[in-house]
Order: sequence, then C-alpha cells, then structure tokens
Amino acid sequence: MSVCNLCPRGCNKDRATERGFCNAGASLTLARAGLHFWEEPCISTYGGSGAVFFSGCTLKCIYCQNDKISRGHTGKEITEKRLREIFDELIDQGADNINLVTPSHYADKIAEALSKEKLPVPVVYNTSAYEKAETLKMLDGLVDVYLPDYKYASSDLAKRLSFAPDYPETAFAAIEEMFRQRGSYTLDEDGLLTSGVLIRHLVLPGFIENTLDVIDRITSRFDDTQVLFSLMSQYTPPKKELSIPSLNRRLTEEEYSRAVDYLYLSGFENGFVQELSSAKEEYTPDFDLSGV
Repeated sequence: MSVCNLCPRGCNKDRATERGFCNAGASLTLARAGLHFWEEPCISTYGGSGAVFFSGCTLKCIYCQNDKISRGHTGKEITEKRLREIFDELIDQGADNINLVTPSHYADKIAEALSKEKLPVPVVYNTSAYEKAETLKMLDGLVDVYLPDYKYASSDLAKRLSFAPDYPETAFAAIEEMFRQRGSYTLDEDGLLTSGVLIRHLVLPGFIENTLDVIDRITSRFDDTQVLFSLMSQYTPPKKELSIPSLNRRLTEEEYSRAVDYLYLSGFENGFVQELSSAKEEYTPDFDLSGV
C-alpha cells in the first residue's frame, strides 16, 4: 500500500511517513488482547470473546469511551505474524471467537493475517461501520460475523458528534455489503453466533429521535430472521466536559424505555436489549498492552 484510502476519509496519505485521520502508521498497533465477557450473549459466553483492540479510529466520536486508544493511539507496534500468534494464544485460552475491535484502518493487514489458515473459531469484525464496501470485499470469506454499529440516521448529528456527515449512507452501504457476504445469521447449539450480521446501536442521552430513526431504517430493510439487532443503554459520559449538555449525563430510564418500546412495536423480536446498569466504567478495559 503506497498511500492509504482504506476508509471513507480517503486521506491518501503514505502511512510510512505521515498520519491520516485515524492516526495509524504503517505497522499494526494494538492496545490490548484478552478474553472479554461483556459482549452480547451470542458473542461471548463462558469462554469469553477473544478481543483484540486496535489503536486509532476512523471516527473519533466526541463521547468515545476508548478515547485513550482512538485519539491517543496508545499501543504497541506488531507484525502480521505476531497478530496471528495472538489469535492462536486467545484460542488456547478458550476464546469463543476472535473479536477484532476497531479494525477498519488495518483491514489489509488483518486480511493477510487471516488468509494463512482458517481459524477454528469464528472471526468477528467489530466496527463502527464507517467502512468502504470496496475495503470490506478484502475480507470476504475471512470474516464470519460482522458486528457493526449503526450510530446515526442524521447527517447533521453524525457531523456534530463524529465529524462524518456521510456516515448514515456510508455505514448503511457497508452493512449491506456485510449482509451480502454472510447472509442470514446462524447460531450454534449453544446459542453462539457463527455467521451473519449483528447490528448495534448505542442510545445517546438527549438524542432519542435519532434512535427511533435508526430503528426505522434498519427494520425497513432487514427482518429479524436476517440480522440481529442490539439496542444498547451503556452510554458512559467521558471524563472531560462536553459542549453538548445531554452527553455529560447517563441515559434515563424514560429515554431507554421509549427506545425499547419502539423497537418491539417495529416487530423486531430477535435481538438484545440491556439493563441501564450496563452503563459502568468498569466495563471499559484497561489498555495496558496486556496480551500484545
């Protein structure tokens, strides 16, 4: 790769000598690798999900819980060979799957690491969905489960909170490509997702109308036999004060109940909702380079 245009930003930067929006260099950079037990039940069970956290991000949402690695780019540079070794180590520890967290800006290197030999557990691509469909095609046949967010149905909100006014259309096109690759989801006898797409949406305090629009958009395209949907209540305010007052507080019970009720009325029954108690800072891991 001479210059990088992996994501919709189209920075056209030579990552060996300069950094684009994601702040990634030429080498893979990881912040943590370990068993993670707080995903949806179909992603992590008793064995845990083998979560590999990549440094850098193509969005940099102003409320990001993983700000230390998304903006600060905390991490250790590794080779593709070492990445593959990390996958094997997590599997040896009993991981239910390999969960690639915020991987978009390393998609080419991840494809190289996965193409050597098929892993004995599903590969999960855990993404903001701010992806180019062309880049996702590199992963066709290598990723078993796509775990995309669908954050915004509003271009204005996407611009204000994630500097990406093209997010609604771009992310939806990416999800369409994910579904094209994997088709309708499948679960094994233990209820683990082995193939397919699980779409996540984090309800933001003060922006309930965005959530309702997101539900409308997803349910108008997919039914609950095709994709799973996870409506998340775990928003945790960042430590720094934000200029948007509602983002400095947690979600209220009234806000989340309204979103859940709307989802049920849509007829979308196969999916996941959370307790408000899920909004805890301790669920955010320490990015201490463990497992790297």
